Amino acid sequence: MAILGSNKQAPAIAPRPIGRRGELALGIVQRLQEAGFPAYWVGGCVRDFLLEKEPQDYDIATGAPPEQTERLFLRTVPVGRQFGILIVVEQDYRFEVATFRAEADYQDGRRPNRITYSDATADAQRRDFTVNGLFYDPVRRQLFDWVNGQRDLRDKTIRTIGNPAERFAEDHLRLLRAVRFAAQLGFQIEPGTLSALQTFAPKSVQVSAERIREELLKLFRPPQAARGLDLLRMTGLLAHLLPEIAALIPCEQSPDFHPEGSAYDHVRLMLELLPADAASSLPWAVLLHDIGKPPTTTRDPITGLPHFYGHEKAGADLAEAVLMRLKFPRKQIDEIAACVRHHMQFKDVPRMRKSTLRRVLMRPTFPLELELHRLDCVGSHQNLEIYRLLVAEAEQLRTQSHLRPPLLHGHDLIAMGWPAGPVLGQVLREIRERQLEDELASPAQARAWAQEQMAGRLGAKPEPGSAK
Repeated sequence: MAILGSNKQAPAIAPRPIGRRGELALGIVQRLQEAGFPAYWVGGCVRDFLLEKEPQDYDIATGAPPEQTERLFLRTVPVGRQFGILIVVEQDYRFEVATFRAEADYQDGRRPNRITYSDATADAQRRDFTVNGLFYDPVRRQLFDWVNGQRDLRDKTIRTIGNPAERFAEDHLRLLRAVRFAAQLGFQIEPGTLSALQTFAPKSVQVSAERIREELLKLFRPPQAARGLDLLRMTGLLAHLLPEIAALIPCEQSPDFHPEGSAYDHVRLMLELLPADAASSLPWAVLLHDIGKPPTTTRDPITGLPHFYGHEKAGADLAEAVLMRLKFPRKQIDEIAACVRHHMQFKDVPRMRKSTLRRVLMRPTFPLELELHRLDCVGSHQNLEIYRLLVAEAEQLRTQSHLRPPLLHGHDLIAMGWPAGPVLGQVLREIRERQLEDELASPAQARAWAQEQMAGRLGAKPEPGSAK
């Protein structure tokens, strides 16, 4: 880790590859400096640079006022001009360029009411955490540390800049960011910062749902998803932001099926087992798949063991409510809720009719459901027999492409003489069932079967030529 010991200006840092985005960010700083304005990389990109990670974004702070920045660059977007913030677009990459500023009079727990342009040292003091308060001049390759951020990077510590109570009172989003950075970086939260975070945890619900969602999406990415859950619980944020998950903590389960412990222990273990390339909806399917257990808990009168009859249906309704509260996209809500609703169905796979199993395999959400099922098994009883059966059946279905499109549609039956209505729909469903049971294999066979049914179901024969 390329961290230096000085608190202020460090010696030049040896260059290393920074990629195309980094080269463009360097060019922006260089152009600002050539125009006579101080300019630095700031925040997360400096932190990641020093941790020898490839930064995902480069933010730039400068002494240039917004109107000067606009004159220097061809493409700018005034996303927060009242705060001195512009987006500079270079070769379709977007870079946030902000004028050095000091902030005061926070009243809504999110935005300052008073902004004054300042210098780099004052700009560093207004930032959230010391590890995000470092400034780096990529032209001269010099690091500037006015907040002891290098010390906390070296000690793997998340600490607010200044008084933690004041920092969290100013901006409640920092509560979630502290947890997210600690999880992502594998850092500890400094005791004073942690104490203030726990005190201010109830204020987290005042943050907009969209911002909460974005922080939680980052928090629950593998491989830090389980640690993210632990930190939410430890700080008290879990009970306020995801009370449905907090309700899993005391939810006991049968040791025969869940030797790992409570429903919370089960979910936590599944998060720990998430693959690195997990689909974006999978952590949420894991988090929410058992939230129907607490409200459906009953006790066996003889053994005293808990039962959770219907928890998948109750859980799907709760999951939808949680995701709507967090303003998830409708398509993703439906996808995750479907996984919750169906996750208990897989236990019946060995006894399913061929047509029923094939319908399961053809569901758009099946790949996500299958991975949820695998994690559900590995995170509990570790029996993967049904998982392996499903994988084999899905592979076989891939070679049977003729089964996916229905043999006939409504207009085909109407052309044969069937009137529109409930009977037509029933016949279509029966044709589909027989197709999936391998009893009908072609449109011609389906038409012949439908024609045989007409006399009995309609009390009349089709007109000559109606089946053409």
